[in-house]
Amino acid sequence: MIVVTGAAGFIGSCLVGKMITKGFGDITIVDDFSNPQKNLNLKSKSYRQQIHRDKFIMWLKDNHSLVDHIFHIGARTDTTEFNVEIFNKLNLNYSKDIWNACTEYQIPLTYASSAATYGMGEFGYIDDHEIIKKLKPLNPYGESKNEFDKWVLEQLNTPPFWAGFKFFNVYGPNEYHKDRMASVILHAYRQIKENKKVKLFRSHNPDYKDGMQLRDFVYVKDVLNVLCFSMKEQKGSGIYNLGTGMARSFFDLATATFKALNLEPDISFIDTPIDIRDKYQYFTEANMKKLRASGFNQSFYTLEAGITEYVQGYLARNSYY
Repeated sequence: MIVVTGAAGFIGSCLVGKMITKGFGDITIVDDFSNPQKNLNLKSKSYRQQIHRDKFIMWLKDNHSLVDHIFHIGARTDTTEFNVEIFNKLNLNYSKDIWNACTEYQIPLTYASSAATYGMGEFGYIDDHEIIKKLKPLNPYGESKNEFDKWVLEQLNTPPFWAGFKFFNVYGPNEYHKDRMASVILHAYRQIKENKKVKLFRSHNPDYKDGMQLRDFVYVKDVLNVLCFSMKEQKGSGIYNLGTGMARSFFDLATATFKALNLEPDISFIDTPIDIRDKYQYFTEANMKKLRASGFNQSFYTLEAGITEYVQGYLARNSYY
């Protein structure tokens, strides 16, 4: 049996779909299932059962012998939320409970970390364990992810295999419910459909021109390939970057979205909201040497190819993965 937490969310629901296409019919999904819009991500997907996240640890106590691998994807991911207690409960302590259960029952564990842990990138974007304790995330979300990474590296007792993946800027189908936290591709698509224009955040950093802020945008299908590789190969427990290894500009992103819709670009700029302006990452780029050295040799979608497939295959059809 495969267990996926956060299964109603963006990446979690895509992972459930991927597991089904790979022939894993015995899947248990975990979430709170309270958001009807998120639950649409699970429509038409087959699985053994769904477990409320509050009951999962107790369920695992009684059913651990049936579980082959746990993907812990569930988390509070709102980077504009500043209530630390929410992140302590849902991201840090809950993750510790899952880790401890996987250790006790000897279940392999793959979990989601985040590139938000890197903060302003003062120490680079290298997934070296020695750097993790030095990182300075810019918001409580990033702090919660980094605190768990640090805690994991202190543990003497571990699951038989474990891997934490620092997701960079993931985009793709099944993120319709994410509102403000959705990818810029989804926001751009909706703006174009509404008024044939896209507004991007203006740069408030003299080192970057408007629209030339750089991020490592990674298509969700590439993320799924890495997670499946991790489960199958189980090569080298540790914390890994998961991006493309190539930073691209928001201007490139918007241009590719227009092109996917066969329209000429019309791009303007607005001020970055005050509540996130001083927490804004102007550059992220995953160093992918560690994952490549572990044996993962599949190629990643280019930004243009990923956006074209996402826009034409999913957004334009209002379809799900």
